[in-house]
Amino acid sequence: MRVIGIDPGLRNLGWGVIEMDGSRLRHVANGILHSEGKDLAKRLLVLHEGLSAVIATHAPEAAAVEQTFVNKDAVATLKLGQARGIALLAPAQAGLEVGEYAPNAIKKTVVGVGHADKTQVQHMVRHQLPGVQFEGADAADALAIAICHAFYLQSAARMNAAQLSRDALGTTQRRRA
Repeated sequence: MRVIGIDPGLRNLGWGVIEMDGSRLRHVANGILHSEGKDLAKRLLVLHEGLSAVIATHAPEAAAVEQTFVNKDAVATLKLGQARGIALLAPAQAGLEVGEYAPNAIKKTVVGVGHADKTQVQHMVRHQLPGVQFEGADAADALAIAICHAFYLQSAARMNAAQLSRDALGTTQRRRA
């Protein structure tokens, strides 16, 4: 299964695609979409078109986006929220379900510590995706988001399999009774 992780940003939107095969993860691609200028609508359009093209090119089956945190600067928070809207919209338009994760949850999943710094996150992403070359810090963060979602999907699959097994066992036991 292919998973795209998206690190929302109005100026730099990071993306990373990984493939999971059981418990194995493999790097597919990563990059950063850049928007410039003062016209917010055009910047959002650039991000939307770019992210839609990445999704069309790499054909992920699942997507994950980092949740935003509240800044002291309300205007910056609002603009980041609009970029996050693009990060949610583009995969949804492609028919993907989108997982959302808090920054601390991503760090805890990838590094084991919820307050890890960027260097630690990048180190662990390199460890889990050997040979990966990041297009930049935002792309590395996006790959961490994808890894977090992949682990969530693996855990959910194991839980579903366990529940199906318990249900089947219960049916068998009821038949015997």
